[in-house]
Amino acid sequence: MYSFRSLGHYLKHTDLYLLILALCCSIYGGILVYSATYSMESNNMTIQIISVLIGVVAFVITSLFDLEELSRYWKFFFVANILFQMLLFTPLGYSEGGNTSWLRFGSSIGIQPGEIGKVIFIFTFAAHLAQEFDRMNHWRTLLGLGLHLLITVSAVVIPSSDMGVGLSYIFIFIIMLFGAGLSLKWFAGGLIVIVASIPFVWQIISGFRLNRILVLFDPAIDESVAWQTEKSKVAIGAGRIFGSGFLQGSQMQHSNFPGKHTDFIFAVAGEEFGLVGCLIVLGLLSLLILRLFYVSFTANSTFSALMIIGIAGMFLSQTFENILMCIGMFPVVGITLPLFSYGGSSVITMYIALGIAAGVRMREKPNWLK
Repeated sequence: MYSFRSLGHYLKHTDLYLLILALCCSIYGGILVYSATYSMESNNMTIQIISVLIGVVAFVITSLFDLEELSRYWKFFFVANILFQMLLFTPLGYSEGGNTSWLRFGSSIGIQPGEIGKVIFIFTFAAHLAQEFDRMNHWRTLLGLGLHLLITVSAVVIPSSDMGVGLSYIFIFIIMLFGAGLSLKWFAGGLIVIVASIPFVWQIISGFRLNRILVLFDPAIDESVAWQTEKSKVAIGAGRIFGSGFLQGSQMQHSNFPGKHTDFIFAVAGEEFGLVGCLIVLGLLSLLILRLFYVSFTANSTFSALMIIGIAGMFLSQTFENILMCIGMFPVVGITLPLFSYGGSSVITMYIALGIAAGVRMREKPNWLK
């Protein structure tokens, strides 16, 4: 554990770039959430502010712990994560938006195990990958790593039916394998298997989930499914260069647009702040992701480097999924825009992940940087 001498000492040694960039995202995100919920009678802004404050505290606390010491116990955390996801099968599991993704404690407190589980998965998979690093390209090793993913994703998706969160785990898995230096032949082989399996998967997918894919090519197939994406595209297009102005977006302020403060917060930025507002979102998240990859580069242990690559992969995959979803190039799968969308579990999870990265930066610097 990091030796906490004083606040000044901590601020001097922690990665303030990560914290400042995260706070900038949260402040801009708070403005967007306020606008999106302005016409709604809710306490969303209060919850969002509290979540950010808890997130900052969580950032500091997690940065103090050296997860390298705990990595030898990754199997225990792996099992704990599976059991954590299974709590959705208990009476605490709560259905919202068609998915049982929440654990509810009373009327106002809820957490998403799938969101928090991402950080646990990154930790366990980084430890597993580091343990098998020297024989990573052997098929038996890849089989074990694949089972690690399969069991975790199954534990997330089966209780919740949340395919969007499950996709995030898969993208993180791929990015971590790529960052670990897995031979490209295995990626090529995996791509061939995926393409070959499409006809079989297509037969399994049906109804609402299939229409989510088909409406990307023809919205008329199911207008009720395509409605959110079409409204999002109209809002972003209406904003043009500089937007219609804060609280002035006609699509966001004067229509019943479900998810505008969560999954479609990027559309709020597009309509009210235009292309400039969208570029600010992209710029802040790009700087944050690049900083995470830099932290992974400066780590002097395989485990730490892989863990930060996983965290960067989480931010990268969710950013791409969410924005492509908002502009109609990806199915609507219920993925939040990191640090911008409303959602306590998502916000706190992101700050915890960034705190882990800051902790690595504080403790682990290669000799040429000391």
